[in-house]
Amino acid sequence: MSAGPAVDPRGPRFAAILTTIVLAVVLVTEWWPLLAAQTVVFAIGAFAGLKPAPYSIVYRALVAPRLGPTDEREDAAPLRFAQAVGFVFALVGTIGFAAGITPLGIVATAFALFAAFLNAAFDFCLGCEMFLLIKRFTPARAS
Repeated sequence: MSAGPAVDPRGPRFAAILTTIVLAVVLVTEWWPLLAAQTVVFAIGAFAGLKPAPYSIVYRALVAPRLGPTDEREDAAPLRFAQAVGFVFALVGTIGFAAGITPLGIVATAFALFAAFLNAAFDFCLGCEMFLLIKRFTPARAS
């Protein structure tokens, strides 16, 4: 199963910037419906693919045309894995806030924010690095 075509690496960084903003607002306000919306964004990126993901659509429509083309491409598989990790943390955070277990919501959201901030500020995708580490230590299957 293919993770999708290679992507412009500026798109995931743009998505990380938006994600950082959303998650920071959630932590400041504890408004869990916004976290629930971010959870859906992560789910689309992880399970439907990066192309239909909302932040990818915004990037392609509004940002990429102003930046010009690039020959640089990134494999989509690590990025989709990172979206899945973000989905898990955002889902746990949403459940925590919605169930009145605010400390759980805060901690899970903070972990997701930390990862998004690393990507946005330093171009370091923690989920992508996890994917590559797991792949390195997973035995290859015989065909």
